[in-house]
Amino acid sequence: MIASERFERAAVLGVAVAEETRRLLRLHLGPAGARDDGTVLVDVPYPDAAVVAALLDVAAECFGERSGSVEETRQAALETLLQLAGLDSESTLNSGVPAPR
Repeated sequence: MIASERFERAAVLGVAVAEETRRLLRLHLGPAGARDDGTVLVDVPYPDAAVVAALLDVAAECFGERSGSVEETRQAALETLLQLAGLDSESTLNSGVPAPR
């Protein structure tokens, strides 16, 4: 496999991971929305919580994120993932319309 094919596959995988993370977070986003400081709390129940944690751990490893705690590392990876996924203005996760199942 040539380098350009590997890069293309990695890019597709990265976008898929970002989109899946956003889908799971949006699925469990409550009606409370954002706090005054812009913080959004999302309670993701098991088993989706295990999937989100695994996605964030993989993203942290890929992005080279390192922080004082596991949760800080995951938070940094989440911010990077959401920035990556935010580049796709066509995503159904950017609108109020649920993604088709």
